[in-house]
Amino acid sequence: MTLFLVQHGKSLPKDKDPQKGLAAEGIAETEGIAEVAKGYKVPVAGITHSGKTRARQTAEIFAKALEPGGGIDERSGLSPLDDVADFAGTIDSTENRMFVGHLPFMERLTAYLITGSIEKPVFKFQNSGLVCLDMDPDSRSWVIKWTLMPHIA
Repeated sequence: MTLFLVQHGKSLPKDKDPQKGLAAEGIAETEGIAEVAKGYKVPVAGITHSGKTRARQTAEIFAKALEPGGGIDERSGLSPLDDVADFAGTIDSTENRMFVGHLPFMERLTAYLITGSIEKPVFKFQNSGLVCLDMDPDSRSWVIKWTLMPHIA
């Protein structure tokens, strides 16, 4: 099973959009990463987002490009300060799933899955960035398999 973890695209400031929807730059960067993922034929069964506008919009862009059979759904537990251990315990290990959320949650979830602790960061996310985690069949441990980020510097 593979997990695809995505930090939502860049959003508008709250004073311009109280719902903090995606900014034009966030839309463009997310579309760019989604198209690269499509080109690589990234196999996503479904996409789950936090329910916040910026995460939903990011999920919709990825869904348009990747056409997951299970569609898009909203789920609690992906907000910035939610408990990653609780969330990790609910991950279904039978399908390739994308989760779209927020910082610091996404970085903490990645650290927790790989090291067992949120205190040991293992990756710095970027808005619209995609991190692929794969379960090593021998050790049954999560590893970072690859990433796609809008910026390399």
